[in-house]
Amino acid sequence: MRRTMLSLAAATGLAALAVTAPADARTLQFQAAWPAGLTLYENFTMFAERVKALTGGELTIKTMPAGQVVPAFEVFDAVHSGVLDGGHIWAGYLQGRHPAAILFTGGPGGPFGLDMLDHMGWFYEGGGKELYEEFWKNEVKLNIKAIPILPAGPQAFGWFKQPVANIEDMKGMKCRQTGIANEIWSRMGFAVVNMPGGEILPAAERGVIDCAEWVGGVEDLRLGFHNVWKYHYSPGMHETVTISDVIVNGDIWESLTDQQREAIQTAADATWMRWWVRWQKQNAEALKELREKYGVVIKKTPEDILKAFLAAWDDLAAEHSKNNPFFKKVLESKKAYASVVVPSKRFYFPPYAFAADYYWPRGEE
Repeated sequence: MRRTMLSLAAATGLAALAVTAPADARTLQFQAAWPAGLTLYENFTMFAERVKALTGGELTIKTMPAGQVVPAFEVFDAVHSGVLDGGHIWAGYLQGRHPAAILFTGGPGGPFGLDMLDHMGWFYEGGGKELYEEFWKNEVKLNIKAIPILPAGPQAFGWFKQPVANIEDMKGMKCRQTGIANEIWSRMGFAVVNMPGGEILPAAERGVIDCAEWVGGVEDLRLGFHNVWKYHYSPGMHETVTISDVIVNGDIWESLTDQQREAIQTAADATWMRWWVRWQKQNAEALKELREKYGVVIKKTPEDILKAFLAAWDDLAAEHSKNNPFFKKVLESKKAYASVVVPSKRFYFPPYAFAADYYWPRGEE
């Protein structure tokens, strides 16, 4: 009798759940541009969980890692054509199609000294959002709605098979780079190879590349770069600010209710900050582990390399501005915003190193 009562209770409970579940519940298929094992992907799943919670289960985002439906670099076209409903990807992968793509992710040096929060200020308070919508519609002509969600920066300079003391030491090395950094290093005379993050370690193990830039910290630890290389340098100037997006097919976006669209935007905003603060702690722990457990030599990037990179970027940006009116429009918009915000922050914000050096003096680097 007791078993029968429990069975009836369970059945009644399931029936109640069935009745209260949204009648118009909907599932969307989204794919990332990175493997599931990375914390970058955890940003993706955190977002999906928030969307489901904010819509009371009315909208579910099914998250898939790179390659499950299409290769990593094909996510944009798959979302545009409707093969995927959405994606989780870095707009810098569109650099070959349009030079302004990198400016919406951040760009070398910010640019103009902008940090991660400054870039988001420009995006939401300085006209960046409107320019981004113009970029998708008129410049690359992709039927995509993009929302910033993944603040994966600032990023490390990279991993090397041997120490680098100056820019000459890099010549002759084959190094994985991507986005605008690929173009800049190529112009500086270095051998660069472009490939998705998931292909870096196999290429390193085969000797195809001698060095690589990916992200830094916990991401690099999870990919296992320390098993091949033992020299890790930071910081880099290529992605002091780098932010990826959640993208949605434009027709799918328009088919959503106002409340569902607001839930996606709110979930992306919350994920941006909540994931970033967790990620900073994970990076700190990862650097400690790389040094103490795996014997990685962590060194400060030589300043002449960073300055040379920024000088090369300035030349390239000037060239793109001359040849591409939209690139110039976006770059000037960021410069105008930076001209107000950056000098103000330099005055009000104490240098990070001031208190850091007081409490945690630098060791040898």
